Order: sequence, then structure tokens, then C-alpha cells
Amino acid sequence: MKQSEFLAIVLPFKDKLYRLAKRLLVSSEEAEDAVQEVFLKLWNSREKIGDYKNPEAFAVTMTKNYCLDRLKSKQASNLKIVHSNYQNGDNVQRTVEANDGVQLVFKIMQTLPEKQRIVLQLRDVEQFDYDEIAEMMGSNETAVRVTLSRARKAVREQLIKQYNYGVS
Repeated sequence: MKQSEFLAIVLPFKDKLYRLAKRLLVSSEEAEDAVQEVFLKLWNSREKIGDYKNPEAFAVTMTKNYCLDRLKSKQASNLKIVHSNYQNGDNVQRTVEANDGVQLVFKIMQTLPEKQRIVLQLRDVEQFDYDEIAEMMGSNETAVRVTLSRARKAVREQLIKQYNYGVS
């Protein structure tokens, strides 16, 4: 496989890999390193890429696994799962409130069990289909749907608890 063919296959989903890595790792630099490592692994096995039914799902799985390994490694003792999301808008107040809400959701996501957090990220943020997530997670669609439902319920309950705090 030539470099141009390889790039035509992997570049379209580079941003998805980065967003997933950034969600799982502490910083932009860590996320960039993760994506670079995954691309290097993909390049080294470029002859096998054509054998995969969905190279994007394979790359996402590789990224997820690399990031989780990174978080579990001794080098990552100072890493924590963080994410901040900023939106641009005309109304500053609305933008600030939206950012606070998004940050609260991401903060709540940090407290979820690992599997729920990843499924929620892949489905609601990255917009993958259930079958793609099932393939990435090595699971089936029903299990993905159940995990997603539980994750959303946990986030919803925490949001209600947060916003109703002190209300009688």
C-alpha cells in the first residue's frame, strides 16, 4: 500500500481519534501523542488495513486501548480524565451557561464506570452506530444499548441532583 492510499483511508477519521483520546487523556499533547502512536501502528501494519471490514472502527478500538493502557501505566500516575468543551456564540451569557452545563456533564461522565464512559463518548459525542460500538467494544448491540442506557440514566440522575440541590 502506498502512502497516498494509506492517508486516504486514515486521515478522514483522524479528528475522531483525537477527540476520543482527548476525552480519555489529560491534555491535547497526550491526545496528539496517542493518535500519532496509533497512526504509526496502522502504518506498520498498512498491508492488513484492507482486510478489515471497517478500518475506522479498528483505529478507534486501537486508540481506546492505547489510551486506557496509558492511563493504567505507571507513567500515567499523574493523568486524570478531564475535558473542557468551549462553544462560540453571540450571547455571552448563554454561552457561559452552555459551557457550564457541558462541563458538568463531562465532569459527571468522569465518575462513570469505564465501559459506560466509553460507550457514552462513542455514541453521544462521536455519533457511532450501535453495531460499530459493539464491534469496537468486543460486545453485542444489546449490551451496548443497556450500557448506554445506564450511563445516560446515571448522568441524568446526577444532573437532577446537582440542579435540584437545596430545593425543597
